[in-house]
Amino acid sequence: MTVRGEDLGALSFEELLEALEAITRQMAAGDIGIEAVADLYEEAGRLHAEASDRLDRVRRRIEGLAGGEIEGLADGDDVAAGAKGQAEGRGQE
Repeated sequence: MTVRGEDLGALSFEELLEALEAITRQMAAGDIGIEAVADLYEEAGRLHAEASDRLDRVRRRIEGLAGGEIEGLADGDDVAAGAKGQAEGRGQE
């Protein structure tokens, strides 16, 4: 998937990731010239910035909806650990 010149806002988050993966595969194959590598690197930077911005917006949105209750998830906790802790607090496993 090539997105050069395309409006990144029109792509879904999943399409952004797919494009980044395609670039990674192209660069890893090693069968392209140095100018093409530079172009792909630039494109990857744009894709990464857009994907990162979207993740930040979604995270802020979820935090707002959850009233900040998911703060621990950002530190690597997972939902299962949180659910287990809640169950143990009620005397369940």
